[in-house]
Amino acid sequence: MSEVSTTVATICQTLNARIAVGEFSADGKLPSERALSEQFSTTRITLQEALGQLEAQGVIYRQVRRGWFISPPRLIYNPLQRSHFHAMAQQQGRDAHTEVIDSATVPLREDLSQKLALPSGSEVYRIRRLRYIDGRAVLYCEHYLNPAYFAGILEADLTQSLTGLYAERYGIRYGRVRFDMLPTLLSQEAAAMLKVTYGSPALFITRVNRDQHDRVIDCDLEYWRYDALHIDVEAL
Repeated sequence: MSEVSTTVATICQTLNARIAVGEFSADGKLPSERALSEQFSTTRITLQEALGQLEAQGVIYRQVRRGWFISPPRLIYNPLQRSHFHAMAQQQGRDAHTEVIDSATVPLREDLSQKLALPSGSEVYRIRRLRYIDGRAVLYCEHYLNPAYFAGILEADLTQSLTGLYAERYGIRYGRVRFDMLPTLLSQEAAAMLKVTYGSPALFITRVNRDQHDRVIDCDLEYWRYDALHIDVEAL
């Protein structure tokens, strides 16, 4: 093992141990890269390699222009459970909130037309939201709704659960759902919303929902921080 590799391994082990005993500040922020490189008597390049390895393991994460932070516990997500985001977080003792970026009527993209069973260019409702766990943005989501089933929904409070809004206002409940999950790199827009570096790894989930009458009602495009989610599925 080279001297640099040994140094990187030592930094990783030491920071892991310091994180485990709660040495760092209450908000989980690590010292600056300059301070850490001085503490370990190493170059910034070597330190950054160690930090990158810890980031890949989900131990720490970097926020643009703010520095490095300790990663909070991942949210456990079982796609087979029909629980919405806020309820899922609450069940795990986490604090969740949702920010609406915008909502509008837009022409349907060609790549989504088959998913929504509508012709390309048809008018659909698009709702873009940013979702937080314990104050950290973890999910950028684009919802595409068939407007035939949701008249006036863009005027509603869209920070709440769409699942609850569908049921209470429109009498619509989820039926069948199709999930497609792929590792990907964040787009420039998603990265900016999540305050991470453009091209950072993410989990991309496409979800196509049907209602109790088996009608396709919406399609969700979800970009999750890769270190925020733990997929846990148990099938009988």
